[in-house]
Amino acid sequence: IATASSQRISLLFFLLCGSLDLGSAKAMAKLVVLLAIALLAISIADSGSKVLAKATEHFEEEYMPASNGQGTLRTYQCPSQCTRRCSKTQYHKPCMFFCQKCCMKCLCVPSGFYGNKGECPCYNNWKTKRGGPKCP
Repeated sequence: IATASSQRISLLFFLLCGSLDLGSAKAMAKLVVLLAIALLAISIADSGSKVLAKATEHFEEEYMPASNGQGTLRTYQCPSQCTRRCSKTQYHKPCMFFCQKCCMKCLCVPSGFYGNKGECPCYNNWKTKRGGPKCP
């Protein structure tokens, strides 16, 4: 996308420059303005293609469980996965706090609302100082 628009802008720029008499100050000012517009258009076209590439990349990174169940999430996916995990508990705030803490460390949240901790060994094995489970 960016290269096609860059080529069009370059062609337009050369066509316009060919009609200018570069000896006068007005012509030089016009040339500078045209150059600035061309650079601005190129940078806008380039940034648009980067945004499109980033959106496509984000779409492809959806939650896909791995064979070992650990480290498959991205950190930005933790809040939504913990909301799912903690949606049926009466202790929603503490559940969300510890779930997100565990998810950020383990990059995994077990399926379902309760149990299934065997899917995430890190999540399952992280214990409190008293030896109880750290992760909900």
